[in-house]
Amino acid sequence: MASTTRGQRFAAAGAGVAAAVLGAGLGELTAAFIAPGASPFAVIGSALIDFAPPWAKEIAIQLFGTNDKIALLIGIGIVLVGIAALAGLAELKWPPLGLAIMIAFGGVGVLAAMTRANAGMLDWVPSVVAGVMGAVALGLLMARMPGRAPVSAAPAALVPVAVGAGQAADAEAAASDPPQVQVQSQAIQRRTFLVWTAGTAAVGLLAALGSTLARAGSQAVTVVRDALKLPTPAVAAAAVPATAELDIPGLATVITPNASFYRIDTALIVPQVTPADWSLRIHGMVANEVTITWDELLALPLEESVTTLTCVSNNVGGDLIGNALWLGYPIRELLARAAPTADADMVLSRSIDGFTASSPIEALTDDRNAILAVGMNGEPLPAEHGFPVRMVVPGLYGYVSATKWVTELEVTRFDKATAYWTTRGWSERGPIKLQSRIDVPRRQQGLKAGETVIAGVAWQQHVGVAGVEVQLDEGEWQQATLATSISDDTWVQWSLAWTATEGDHLIRCRATSRTGEVQTQEVSRTDPDGATGWHERFITVFA
Repeated sequence: MASTTRGQRFAAAGAGVAAAVLGAGLGELTAAFIAPGASPFAVIGSALIDFAPPWAKEIAIQLFGTNDKIALLIGIGIVLVGIAALAGLAELKWPPLGLAIMIAFGGVGVLAAMTRANAGMLDWVPSVVAGVMGAVALGLLMARMPGRAPVSAAPAALVPVAVGAGQAADAEAAASDPPQVQVQSQAIQRRTFLVWTAGTAAVGLLAALGSTLARAGSQAVTVVRDALKLPTPAVAAAAVPATAELDIPGLATVITPNASFYRIDTALIVPQVTPADWSLRIHGMVANEVTITWDELLALPLEESVTTLTCVSNNVGGDLIGNALWLGYPIRELLARAAPTADADMVLSRSIDGFTASSPIEALTDDRNAILAVGMNGEPLPAEHGFPVRMVVPGLYGYVSATKWVTELEVTRFDKATAYWTTRGWSERGPIKLQSRIDVPRRQQGLKAGETVIAGVAWQQHVGVAGVEVQLDEGEWQQATLATSISDDTWVQWSLAWTATEGDHLIRCRATSRTGEVQTQEVSRTDPDGATGWHERFITVFA
């Protein structure tokens, strides 16, 4: 191993990073045109999501909430930079090891792409482009590094002979030059190398930007969705009572706007499914296998209903919950067509991206508004919320019911099949737990002494909330006033008038369900079946 200077090591690391940026950018650009779902970043990220232990996913959700996917992509980028820098150093000291690292990283992308659910025939191409072009760029940059051996140790297929020959001639000529000329020549070489390195990285960044623009400009699904007019519901939801909304600043609105609705799923790239390509297959332990297309679904008598959805990863007092007006068709009617066998007790729903959820069959066949939803708050489902079709099931956490981009319902048994999250240690059935939350006063509100209000929301979908109590500074529990509940399948707002006095205060809340259950004080984690405990806030009141 030849000795290297600190400057050479920095230069080699920079070359590795620039080469990786170029490779990744070109890989993303290739994906945008030939395999949009096979972005190297996305397929590696999806593989990390699938193989990460449950505790790691929980930490990510608790730290980043609905920004968990952005955080993951940033994390992948940071790791890529680190590996790329190491590849540059390896190529400096032990050529062609650095090139092999670049190609191997592309190979990881190929493996991740081709083992995904519904992988396409060309899904391997973007990662190959990323790995090979990263290696080519690294070889060319290292061949131009000042002070390096005149003939690159990179394979001839990756580094043109003319480059090495030209450097050899330059080095021979420079050796006969006076010292001042040699210094000037070295400075020119360094600047040239920096220009090449920066230019390589810039091309990679431009390619990545181009991939983003190409995806935005070729979203046929977006065009179709924006032009889609949903049919008038055969059964319209009753109007939301005016008394369901307390209109208290800072309190969550009773209907959550689509743009504010939480999103937790495993899809790094939102699946792009056109209605024309969508169909749903019902099979398994049934007398009749059923397949329904988009046009057939929309021709059925669709129903509106208001349902609150909750993520099992929602901490006590968390915001991974939302309430919307949904339009869809009852799943029980489609299951009735299929005629499940008497011993079936579970329906395994499957998304186009491979995600699965295990729903107790009784939750899909009783009288609740368990639907195949096509609309959300008066418009077609947003792509990130499952367009064209998703499941909405009151009373169950999303991980066992709210399958987005759903394409398959397999009627089966819990002792015969497991779903995505149950194989990772979460409970099989996931019924919603009784919870309440304080929204106002906010923790950092800077509350002044005087008349004010304590307010929040409470929920236990498909059971309903009968009351909420508030405790101030370990005192007696006081009964809050409930807003009008839309239904037992939705959350309900509550409020309590309070004369705030100067000083520090502890506020707690607890709910009582319509069955008489009182929200437990016992604190439990979100896994394996949802968090429990009383929500509390410490508030400082100023004079």
